[in-house]
Amino acid sequence: MKISTRGRYALRVMIDLAEHYNGNYIPLKDIVARQEISQKYLEGIMTDLSKAGLLDGQHGKGGGYKLIHSPDEYTVGAILRVTEGDLAPIACLEKDAETCLRAQECRTLPMWKKLYDLINEYFDSVTLGDLMSQGPKGDDYVI
Repeated sequence: MKISTRGRYALRVMIDLAEHYNGNYIPLKDIVARQEISQKYLEGIMTDLSKAGLLDGQHGKGGGYKLIHSPDEYTVGAILRVTEGDLAPIACLEKDAETCLRAQECRTLPMWKKLYDLINEYFDSVTLGDLMSQGPKGDDYVI
């Protein structure tokens, strides 16, 4: 499994929103400037995060984005599932995958299931709050 740029950027943006929250909406241009991410690319990520109910977005003057919940209520797993889809390490474990004809005899399937469980358990145990507490506050972190 490899986390794409989209997933990594989503985590960066969510941390940015958490660190700069002051009760108001944060303009997208401010996030773009701090994170050095293409505005067009970021708009797609923000739309997905908003549709998933992770962010509140407002258009027009005074608009932008803000977190709906506290940073401790967002898990890395939830954010990555919005941007990456299923975190399954192999196709046959994906949510809507057809049952593999060899599943009954597959000697590696239990290993892949265990890895899948470990990935989900770990990412669901790490929150934005946890990520914010690691290292110095700043706009120069890399994920």
